[in-house]
Amino acid sequence: MAEKTILINDLRAPALAVPAAPEAPTGLLLDARGRPLHDLRISVTDRCNFRCVYCMPKEVFDKDYAYLPHSALLSFEEIARVARLFVAHGVEKLRLTGGEPLLRKDLERLVAMLRALPTPSGRPLDLTLTTNGSLLARKARALKDAGLDRVTVSLDALDDTVFRRMNDVDFAVSDVLGGIEAAHAAGLGPIKVNMVVKAGTNDGQILPMARHFKGTPFILRFIEYMDVGASNGWNMDEVVPSSEVVRRISAELPLAPVGANYAGETAERWRYLDGGGEIGVISSVTHAFCHDCTRLRLSTEGKLYTCLFATRGHDLRALLRTGRSDLEISGAIAQLWRARTDSYSETRTISTAGLERGARKVEMSYIGG
Repeated sequence: MAEKTILINDLRAPALAVPAAPEAPTGLLLDARGRPLHDLRISVTDRCNFRCVYCMPKEVFDKDYAYLPHSALLSFEEIARVARLFVAHGVEKLRLTGGEPLLRKDLERLVAMLRALPTPSGRPLDLTLTTNGSLLARKARALKDAGLDRVTVSLDALDDTVFRRMNDVDFAVSDVLGGIEAAHAAGLGPIKVNMVVKAGTNDGQILPMARHFKGTPFILRFIEYMDVGASNGWNMDEVVPSSEVVRRISAELPLAPVGANYAGETAERWRYLDGGGEIGVISSVTHAFCHDCTRLRLSTEGKLYTCLFATRGHDLRALLRTGRSDLEISGAIAQLWRARTDSYSETRTISTAGLERGARKVEMSYIGG
């Protein structure tokens, strides 16, 4: 039991260090490679109602798995406080994630708290959420009314048999599609649909997914199967390169490249030549984008991770619950980001020989994708 818990809970996380001299935020924070801090991904739960084979496989996350107790999770008030400090440092985008974030009770209340946060520029925050879509049909309107801008929905196949096999809880494609339509009707958009492509498992669904979403208001994105965590048994042979995804689609539905929407965008954009919309490909294995990564991740129990592939986090919750001031916590955040040098995907792409042997990377289900 203890071994299973260690897979997801980072028991070795050191407390986030508070600098000796107080420091007020300036709205611009650069790491050691000159990358600004613009995006904060906030995990609100470590639980999920799916058992996707690449994220929370049943053999690890079974009925005996020890999830975090509610008292260990950051409260909505703590999350809002932390988010306010990050916004003062220049964060412009907040993404709620999980696990499955819609499993967190009264999540709309947190959305409303985050929507009310002031920004240095006066522009509203980009407030988004990633979901498997299972609860989206019943939650979409309340989320929009609370101030959520848009959602990203995970859908790994259009074929019901393939999708049920991948989510491993017998959840139907039609229910996810219903959630997407409900979110669209509520005004949560533009909606992105993410498909993780795993060779030999669902790569036969690339073209059916492209055909289905072509000509709709939804943006389909294909994600290379990543080596996040240790529970999914990742193997490079199961990666379908984004170049191959584009080749397969373009052979039937011709595509042309499109420029990025903004600096640091993870997806490479392609548009249909006949005007039928666009797709995106996220090449985190074959074409690393570490050089302009602007993201920091906050786990559901208050640990900060400077990289999706991190082997440890930094305990922010301890500062929140021991009476540290906003100025002290803000300085600790600044100190952590300035020291950031992460470039895991670039290192892995060039050579895996120099990576830390035996290190247990944090699980995606714990800090979100």
